Amino acid sequence: MIKGMTLVREVASADALDKFGRLMLALGFEQGKGWQDETGRGTALLAPMGNLELMTGRTPAVPPVLIEVVGLDAIHAEVERWMLANYRSEEVPVLLTSPELTHWNSRLFTVKLQDGPLDGLVLGFWQSENPLHGKPVAIEGDLSAQGMRFAIVTARWNAVITDRLLQGSLDGLYRSGAVKADVEIVRVPGAWEIPSAARTLAETKRFDAIVTLGCLLRGETAHYEAIYNEVARGIGQSQQETGIPHAFGVLTCENLEQALDRAGVKAGNKGFEAAIAAIEMVSIQRKIRAEEDGK
Repeated sequence: MIKGMTLVREVASADALDKFGRLMLALGFEQGKGWQDETGRGTALLAPMGNLELMTGRTPAVPPVLIEVVGLDAIHAEVERWMLANYRSEEVPVLLTSPELTHWNSRLFTVKLQDGPLDGLVLGFWQSENPLHGKPVAIEGDLSAQGMRFAIVTARWNAVITDRLLQGSLDGLYRSGAVKADVEIVRVPGAWEIPSAARTLAETKRFDAIVTLGCLLRGETAHYEAIYNEVARGIGQSQQETGIPHAFGVLTCENLEQALDRAGVKAGNKGFEAAIAAIEMVSIQRKIRAEEDGK
């Protein structure tokens, strides 16, 4: 199994090695393990990823050494400062190009190190213009609720908060393409009753996801912790055992002011966030099942 790839290049002098090494470290390379004996010395500059690209049919249009970076303009400025310190000023515009767009959706500049201690070495620094470049391939949910059915379980207790959460959830679902006929609202007395209602709805298999909404305020007794723990456990257990996604929109706050902030006053609306999470989880489940069916 291939573990890594190393490009070995001779440098004319120890001074050049030190100068070029400092430049590469300043640009973000990691210091590797060097060596030294009676014949010379070397230093290793490590990058997080290495690639070997082979081609035929035409001469490569890029330098033999390509270095992918983030912040291409800052890298260019750092390389230019190094070039001005090691070459005559009139040589720098000839040896160092400006960042330009390529036909492969990137920007690239090259630096040619010649007539000096690193004679013949050509480097290309590039940055992708694709915002998804380098991200790992993953199954992700879409935020379209078209064709999905939802049940919303909301507590009447602390209605000044839960009504705001409910409106946020409905707003999230309808904005994402859900139709009113596919959204069923169930009101229960308080947060304690949410898991039971959610489980009953999930077991009907009529809904793609359940959105749970409630509000618990701490108060002065241990009642808050006991209720919250059982509500969270019950909702999670219902989701795991039925296979239907349950979005958690039950607020647990110290006081009414905090709850109002999380119900749309300052810190967004937790009901809206729960609805969006429900949509995404339904989409993810459908994609996973479609992938399995296609195998």
